[in-house]
Amino acid sequence: MRIIIFSWEYPPRVVGKLSEYVKALSTQLVASNVEVNVVTYDDFFTGSAQEPTGVKTVRVSNPVRTHIGVLTWVLTLNQEVERAAANIYYQAKKQIDLVDVYDWHFIPAAVTLKNGLGIPFVYSVESLEDHRSPNTNTSYNMAIKGVEWLGFYEAEKISVKSEWMRDEVIRIYKVPKEKIVVISTNPTSWITEILKLYNSTSGGLKGK
Repeated sequence: MRIIIFSWEYPPRVVGKLSEYVKALSTQLVASNVEVNVVTYDDFFTGSAQEPTGVKTVRVSNPVRTHIGVLTWVLTLNQEVERAAANIYYQAKKQIDLVDVYDWHFIPAAVTLKNGLGIPFVYSVESLEDHRSPNTNTSYNMAIKGVEWLGFYEAEKISVKSEWMRDEVIRIYKVPKEKIVVISTNPTSWITEILKLYNSTSGGLKGK
């Protein structure tokens, strides 16, 4: 299996817990004979590299330097994420099984790759705009929620880490329960459940 993981943070760039989580995930996947390409953001360390673990990384920066908020930053950065992922796709002779998108930031790139190149994607939810912001009815926050909704609509599968988050996704976005997979971080079953999810997702578009 050959996959691409999108994450807006990855070591050495650490903003929260997601960075180390994706690092651990990608390392464990490589140990399970999955070829992993991580596309992530970094303003200073850009370009392609292969880590001692075997994880391949591509770091991109935003071509637009000044922003009024996270939304414009995300939307302009996505074109670079799309470019990097498309390069991986063609270098792999179009043999990419799926994209795993961590949180909402790179959903637009994942949707473009799905509709343009036929690569299915998993939307792995870390948080929701309704939980991050107390003013989710403003136009700005509704725009971010629109990106989240797009991810829920276009993804083949949705991954969450708890039943509570699954229920929140259903409550807020009316996502069908059968589309959501709960995968805890239990070390004895974590990677096994992730691989089951990937296997059920890969080739999903070809079957439609």
